[in-house]
Amino acid sequence: MSTAKIGAVVMAVLLGVYLALVGWRAVQFVLTGEPVAVVMGVALIVLPVVAAWAIWRELQFGIRSQRLVRQLDEEGALDLGMPLRPSGRPERAAADDAFPAFRDAVESDPESWRAWLRLGLAYDAAGDRRRARRAVRRAIELERARG
Repeated sequence: MSTAKIGAVVMAVLLGVYLALVGWRAVQFVLTGEPVAVVMGVALIVLPVVAAWAIWRELQFGIRSQRLVRQLDEEGALDLGMPLRPSGRPERAAADDAFPAFRDAVESDPESWRAWLRLGLAYDAAGDRRRARRAVRRAIELERARG
C-alpha cells in the first residue's frame, strides 16, 4: 500500500473518531434546550457531515483516477513523452512545450476519456492543478458513461 493510500486511510479513521466524539457532544448541546446550545449542537452536527462528504468525494476521485491511470498504463499509453526529473516528475518546460498536442487530442476526440486523462496529466506536469483535476474528472465521467 502506498504512502498516500495509508495517509488517506488514517485520515478517514481519524475523521470517524472525530465524528463520533463531536456527534456525542452535539447531542448533549441539543438536549440542554438552551437556544444558543441548540444552535451550536446543530452546527456541530452539520459541519462534520460536510467535511465527511468532502473527504469521501476526494477519496472517490483518487480511487477512480488511479484506476484509469493504471488502465492507461496497461495499454501502454501512459508515457507522455516528456523528459523526467530525478524525482520521476516531468520537466515543467517540456510539459509546457508538449501541452498543445494533448489539447489538440481532446479537441479532435472530445468523448475519449483517454485523451482527457492524458490532458489532465499534462496539466499536472505543467503545474496547473486546478485544470488537471477538472480534466481528470471529465475523463472519469466519460469512462463511467461508457461502462
